[in-house]
Amino acid sequence: MKKQLNIFIAVFVVAVLFPTQSEAQTPLSRLLKVKGANATKVVGYGLVVGLDRSGDRTISRRGAQFTVRSIANMLDNFGINVDSERLRTRNVAAVIVTADIGPYHASGSEIDVTISSMGDASSLEGGVLLETPLLNPETKEIYALAQGPLVVGGINEEIGSSRFSRNSSLTATIPGGGIVEYDNNFQLNADQPLQLSLTQPGYTNARQVVEAINESFDEELATVYNPGIVQVEWPEAFQAPGMRNLFVSTIMDQQVELEKPARVVINERTGTIVAGGGVTIDDAMVSHGSVQVRTQVTPFVSQPPAFSGGETVTLPVPEVGISEESAQNIVLEPNTNVQQLAGALDSLGLSPRDIISIFQALDRAGALQGELIVM
Repeated sequence: MKKQLNIFIAVFVVAVLFPTQSEAQTPLSRLLKVKGANATKVVGYGLVVGLDRSGDRTISRRGAQFTVRSIANMLDNFGINVDSERLRTRNVAAVIVTADIGPYHASGSEIDVTISSMGDASSLEGGVLLETPLLNPETKEIYALAQGPLVVGGINEEIGSSRFSRNSSLTATIPGGGIVEYDNNFQLNADQPLQLSLTQPGYTNARQVVEAINESFDEELATVYNPGIVQVEWPEAFQAPGMRNLFVSTIMDQQVELEKPARVVINERTGTIVAGGGVTIDDAMVSHGSVQVRTQVTPFVSQPPAFSGGETVTLPVPEVGISEESAQNIVLEPNTNVQQLAGALDSLGLSPRDIISIFQALDRAGALQGELIVM
């Protein structure tokens, strides 16, 4: 019931914050990106040390043998020769390190990195990542270096035969743990029109962006190249390299009223439902009822008569019971919004799974005025 209440609170908050589709002003910096100014994804292989016997196993055949070899190679770089077959440790784990380097990150900039276990470690809690080169998978060049103590969001405790875990403790992050070593040197080209890609493509959104740009400069500079790209001509006063960045910054500061998509997002694995305020439901009737089947085995003891020479036998006697709840009905008026639907479904005392089924049925009946997305 607590989980169900949280779902309806989330739906109610969304409905209150976005009562209509066009009230919120959105800055263009959240909607537009300069085409070609893409982030570079980098990856590296490293070792996490300082674990409390929760690292990769190195003894059994199922152990992570690459971890042992990596430890031996690392020690060899320090002039310490160790036979990898005699190496025994549970305080080290082999990990994959990933990060994104933005188009404007210069050499020396700090970036966040993500660490993921690739062996059979049970937890990365309390570990420290040794210096790890991060490479561009395409060019094999080193773009960044990562190192530092891990921040783990999960808990994994094991005492004897009891084990307690919450969230994942095999992935971690290091905020600012990566240092960029490579300059992307992305430059705006004044010989070609500026192309801005929309994070929410659509004809209406593209048109509103074009109108906002042209109105701010009082000149017909922007046009709709396609629903996902707005093309802008460079004004005469912004041809110099430094002025080009000022021109883009001025564009990104403008605000528009976007057409927000009406969507209902359902996560069937967790039973989570999130609906936007623009979602409405046409007139419909919802009838809900459930059939419960219960099975039970009752032991029956068969006792033979005295002095008969028989044996006492215990026999299972199965019992089956079926109960059906009476259907609960609600009638939805035309243009019912999310808040009204949440209140109506809450009055039926339904579980999140039941609510998900109702949303799917409303969508198939054509009564749900919005896009249903099932994750």
